Amino acid sequence: MATDDRARTYDSLHMGRSSIDLYSNDVGAPFSEIGSFAAYVGGSPTNISVGGARLGLKTALVTGLGEDPVGDFIADFLTKEGVDFSFSPRKPGHRTSAVVLGIEPPDRFPLVYYRENCADIELTIDDVLAAPVADAKVFQFAGTNLSKEPSRSSTMFGAEFAQQVDTTVVFDLDFRPDQWHDPRAFGVVARSVLPNVDVVIGTEDEINAAVLSDASQMSLTHSQVSDAKVEGDVKAAIDWLLELGPEAVVEKVGALGSRVHLATGEVLEAPGFPVEIYNILGAGDAFGAGFIYGFVNDWGWQRSSRLGNACGAIVVLAHGCANFMPTYDEMIAFVEERGGF
Repeated sequence: MATDDRARTYDSLHMGRSSIDLYSNDVGAPFSEIGSFAAYVGGSPTNISVGGARLGLKTALVTGLGEDPVGDFIADFLTKEGVDFSFSPRKPGHRTSAVVLGIEPPDRFPLVYYRENCADIELTIDDVLAAPVADAKVFQFAGTNLSKEPSRSSTMFGAEFAQQVDTTVVFDLDFRPDQWHDPRAFGVVARSVLPNVDVVIGTEDEINAAVLSDASQMSLTHSQVSDAKVEGDVKAAIDWLLELGPEAVVEKVGALGSRVHLATGEVLEAPGFPVEIYNILGAGDAFGAGFIYGFVNDWGWQRSSRLGNACGAIVVLAHGCANFMPTYDEMIAFVEERGGF
């Protein structure tokens, strides 16, 4: 686990979706009975950029925003958070996306995406060339980037270019079945980018989805993949992903924490911080922010993962995601109350 020693302006550059997230204020109410929503900023790479900034990283974001009030809402928030989004173009004729989310703990958190004609899918190779890929220690992107063109090829170009300039590439699988014309296509595209990826982050379901390809799996319908867990031998899936090029696959395992599977065959356990769940939405992005903070500060695989676990545990106690990412001091206080790293 190492980053390039050459001085870089940015600790991390994040590429992908952004949105206004409308979280139900009626916790526990069925979706059809929600009376009001709270508005926050969302989108996986955007959330991670904010989480990293709150921990103390110098973060940058390349996303697409519409020329609309929702784009203004996101821009205002990022400015206040200190995330450099000057590389995020406005996309005329396209809308900033939105997500509506219900909260029915402990295990129901329905969400609906509004991403038709959305601005962040319109990111181009020129947008990537204008971003500081060579001036960041880490280039992080999300799987949803790969669901449609031109974002797909632009993201793949970004990963390829990042490796050429010794920028570590982190791929958060971010599997959202309803964003793909066929969920099996996610695996095809995800595997194609892995030779240019150093670290993969995902849940068991996401890791299994990344290898959806064999004959038995090909019989799955779109609805079966979308509505149910993606079953499979997760260890075999991880081994396959590692064979394609990454140095590590970081498996998020909920309350149990996370596991780092290295290309050497070593598996490092990073126990979690059990808490009473209020809302799981955004916990994975908080993990990503914490993990990347540890990575760029040379905390080691296991301790970086523990840091990610702590950030995720803090966010599951909150109503939203980006707006509730912990600061470094808040994270340290949380960990010390629970016995330290």
